[in-house]
Amino acid sequence: QVQLVESGGGLVQPGGSLRLSCAASGSIFSIYAMGWYRQAPGKQRELVAGITSSGITNYADSVKGRFTISRDNAKNTVYLQMYSLKPEDTAVYYCHQCRGAYCSVYGHRDYWGQGTQVTVSS
Repeated sequence: QVQLVESGGGLVQPGGSLRLSCAASGSIFSIYAMGWYRQAPGKQRELVAGITSSGITNYADSVKGRFTISRDNAKNTVYLQMYSLKPEDTAVYYCHQCRGAYCSVYGHRDYWGQGTQVTVSS
């Protein structure tokens, strides 16, 4: 059974940085695409960044140039480095083990972490 545990969220001022981590267990981590999604209040959860098993990345337009997704298969961990954070980045961020070669915009029904809150505010 897949378990995904996120960490690294918190309160940060606009322009600041945060690094999220997601530790995976219960599956062969390296063969799956992994994604970071976020859900703001009143909005649908959507893909922020995805990384394939071979390391190909894709990003939502709103975070391109500011966020970087990476993975360490030896540690079964995927990361999201976030720079130049804006108030509109405030959301609960979720780690997802994707199904398919690439992560879809809304993700699969299963294989989610519990989420970590990111709040960008002065």
